[in-house]
Amino acid sequence: MPAAGGIRGAVIVYGRNPVREALRGRRAANVGEIWATSATAREAWLRGRSPRVASAQEIEQRCGSAAHQGVCAEAGPYPYAQVERLLDGGEGVLVALDQVQDPQNLGSICRTAECAGAAGVVIPERRAAEVTPAVCKASAGAVEHLPVARVRNLADFLAEARRAGLWSYGASAEPAGGKRPVPYDAPDYRGAGVVLVLGSEGRGLRPRVAGACDELFSLPLRGRMASLGVAAAAAATLYEILQKRVDSAS
Repeated sequence: MPAAGGIRGAVIVYGRNPVREALRGRRAANVGEIWATSATAREAWLRGRSPRVASAQEIEQRCGSAAHQGVCAEAGPYPYAQVERLLDGGEGVLVALDQVQDPQNLGSICRTAECAGAAGVVIPERRAAEVTPAVCKASAGAVEHLPVARVRNLADFLAEARRAGLWSYGASAEPAGGKRPVPYDAPDYRGAGVVLVLGSEGRGLRPRVAGACDELFSLPLRGRMASLGVAAAAAATLYEILQKRVDSAS
């Protein structure tokens, strides 16, 4: 079922949090028609928006997912950030993803990054998940507030980040790019801007990307599993970085 309205390049965002955050975030002025079940349409956060009442089946047909939670909305294309603006962020933390392809992983990482106060996320233009409605849902709407930028070449971006005064730390359980990883709590994440670099599902960091990092680190594994998922690794490391920065500021 096609979306109503005249927003050029419109997509259908679905789920309570994604729609709510779209109404509060960078796409707020570019949200059009909203469809909601009769129960959802009465919720306080939709007051004044005059959603069109629709059945759950109609909403599922419109957004293409059963995970709509009774609401979906027409929105403009996702507004990617300019990478130059992210590099001008001074002492913030950026997350760079090397060909992460699972929309659920991208969304989960964006949600954690936003909650941990990261300045933005950088993803490649090719062979990587982009910000789709499924990613919006997986991020619980965090992508509406967290800047996400796309770059043609991630290794070149890391070189640019170094010139801008940022330090890049790549997660790798094994030596890569001519570097051996240190424990994840060994680097000094304080002071200068930081780029946390995470590899793709199953493959990890590509050699050239690993070689472009200033240092590699590994997370400890005490159980029987051979590795953490990329979203879990992002969460563990982002909060290690946050804790070190909070400790240094107190």
